[in-house]
Parts: sequence; structure tokens; C-alpha cells
Amino acid sequence: MTWQKILEKLKEKISEQSFETWFSPTKEISFLNDTLCVEVPNPFFIDWIEEHYINIINAVALSVLKRKIHIFFKPNRVETVKPEPKLKEIITFSSPRSNLRERYTFENFVVGKCNQFAQAAAVAVAKAPAKTYNPLFIYGGVGLGKTHLMHAVGNFAVSIYRDSKVFYIPAEKFMNEMVFAIKNRETLEFKNKYRNLDMLLIDDIHFLGDKESLQEEIFHTFNALYGAQKQIIVTSDRAPREIPSLEERLISRFQWGLVVDIQPPDLETRIAILKKKSELDEIDVPEDVIFYIANNIRTNIRELEGSLVRLLALSSLTNTEINLTTAKEMLGSIIGYKKNKINFQYILKTVADFFDVSEKSLTGKRRTASVVLPRQVGMYILRELTSLSLKEIGLKFDRRDHTTVLHAYDKISRMIKEDKEFSNKIDKIIRKLTT
Repeated sequence: MTWQKILEKLKEKISEQSFETWFSPTKEISFLNDTLCVEVPNPFFIDWIEEHYINIINAVALSVLKRKIHIFFKPNRVETVKPEPKLKEIITFSSPRSNLRERYTFENFVVGKCNQFAQAAAVAVAKAPAKTYNPLFIYGGVGLGKTHLMHAVGNFAVSIYRDSKVFYIPAEKFMNEMVFAIKNRETLEFKNKYRNLDMLLIDDIHFLGDKESLQEEIFHTFNALYGAQKQIIVTSDRAPREIPSLEERLISRFQWGLVVDIQPPDLETRIAILKKKSELDEIDVPEDVIFYIANNIRTNIRELEGSLVRLLALSSLTNTEINLTTAKEMLGSIIGYKKNKINFQYILKTVADFFDVSEKSLTGKRRTASVVLPRQVGMYILRELTSLSLKEIGLKFDRRDHTTVLHAYDKISRMIKEDKEFSNKIDKIIRKLTT
């Protein structure tokens, strides 16, 4: 069988333990029209495999079959499908040709203060492609939901406009296709593929930096689509002007439409995301477990959901009840590693460098204006990215009282909500610390 041939090759590429855990329990259901359907034990396997192994699976499949195929994973339990035509259409028309992931929809995107503007802009674009906000440029740190929103727009468009040509591609893959086209003298076919779309979605556009030929092709593709009143959406880990070596003409075009950012989620949004995830997978997760994960993983939604997936998968495999004790046992090492990796000294140096002050002045007694705000930022970030208590943070800043730390945390939180420019600065520091 096709899947068995792929597994035999895959076994040589990954560790024995990983293979036994994630691939031994799988089996082929069908292989028709270059779409391979594979059964997995539960929905958690789908999330984990697509997050960690899909690229190597596709590469192995290509080497075995000598052509590209679409691999679709399906849980062996019967899914409960809500009787909503829109959702059914999205799943039906999410084809390999569009590269869209049907699980990324507006319905399962959790909206909070951190992303409500970006979500509202994406919905507006989905309802009226190329009429408002063209292009739509979404930027923010790793794992905050940029790709989810992009796919949601595409899925919505495909469900409403059945004949629309929507295509999603990461910038790096776009470059690989361009190189392949040049090498094989198929540049005309390459240009026609991208310049005759109704909606082009390019992920991780910051990959363009320092790649002149790629920027040239993106520029002409942009002009062709924009001139034909077709929708363009791009994502990046930073704003257009912050992408290194990006040509001014591209910066200008990216800013023609709307540039929106996504911030790291606050505690309430993180809790809502985990609840939504467990609800979609029809698993009852105790409140204290959800709070434990949400309180310890603060800056990356992908890691947040990944921790829940890992917990549920391990619980399913070992037949262990999900409670706070098992959560700490199964996730403690991961959470502890992340907390310890971003330590006080690293945060102190990063904040000091950003504000151009000395590390010593941040922890000293001086109360001058040039030092007070950076010091409060340092306290805020320590609270956000480490497991240190208010008292422990205060001790590191010249034995200040925990109420001083709490005041700093509340002040910076308020400034982030009220001042967009300041919020971007904090986001930049956190990205530097967590990337």
C-alpha cells in the first residue's frame, strides 16, 4: 500500500521512539486522485503530525512516488459535524490546489485584545476581496495566529466564491518554485500561475530580505494582481520598514492597503484559546489544568496549543487521567526549560541595550526619567516570561518591594493597551528574547 511504502522510508528519517509513537498506530484508508487518506487514533495526532512532520512526510512521499500528492489525516472516531452550510463548504473546497488548511477558519479563531483589529480587518477582506484593505499586511511574533487568519480569509473566499482561484504559499517555497522554473525554462508557466489568481496569500514575507531577484518577481506579481483588482495578503514577523534590505518600492506597495499587527495574547485570551481547542476536540480538560498551561506559556499560541496537544496525546497513549498533577509531570520539564532559558541576566541585558542604558542603572537606586521606564519594562517582561514571583523580581531590582513590581507591571500593561508605538517596542523586545 502507498502509505506503507512511505512509512518504510520515513522510519529511516526519524527516531524509533517518534515513529512508534506517532506513525505505528496509523493506517491507509484510501488513495484516489493523488489524495492519500490516512487514519490516526485521534485529532491530537493530526495536530502533532502536521506541526512537526508534514514537511518530511511530503518529501518522503515525493521521493517514493516521484510526484506530489496530498495527504489527508482523519481520526478514527466519527466526527460530529455541525449543520452549518458555510463550514461544510469550507471543508469541501479546501483542495490541495489552494494549499489551504481547512481547520483554520474564523469560527475557531479566538479573538482577544491582542488580535481583534487584525481579525476584523481579515473578516472585512474575506467579505469584500480587493474592495477594502488591499493588500492586507499582518505582522507579529512567531505563533500568534497570522497564518491562521490568512487561511481563514482564503477558506471563506473559497466557500462563498466556488470558482475563485485562491492560493497560499510560504515566501521560501515561492522562491524555490521560481528557481526551479528558471532552471527548467518554465518561467512563463510560473508567472501565469501566480498572476492569474483571484487571491494570493504569501506567508513569512520577511524571507524576501537580501534576495533581490525574489523581490523583483514579487514586485511584478504584486503589480499584476493589484492592477487586476485581485486580493493580496501577506504576513511577516515584523512591519514592512523593519524587514532588512527590503526595497523601498515593495515597502510602499505593502503599505498601500492596511498594515495590522498581532500582539502576544493576555491571560484571558490564552485561557479562551485552550478552552476552544479542547471544545473542538471534544475533550473535557479541568479548569486548573487550562490555567496552569495558560499561566506558564505566555507568548506563543502555537506552543500553547502544542502543550495541550502533547498532554492529551500522552494521556491517551498511557491511559492516564488528565488532572493538574499529571499536567505538571508531563509538561513540567518543557515549561521549566522555557522559563529557565530566558533568565534574568538575558532579559536585563536585552532591555538595557534596547533603551541604551547600563544594566547596573536598571537594578540601582537612581530614579531619573531615563532609567525609571526601562526598569519598569524589565520588571514587566520578567513577570511575563519567567516564573519568578513579584517578591523575587523585587529582590533582583535592589530589594524593591513586591508592590513596586506590581505597580510597574500594571503601568506597562496599561501603556501597551493605550500606546500603539510603545506596544510595538515591547513586542520587539519580547520577540528578540523568545525567537
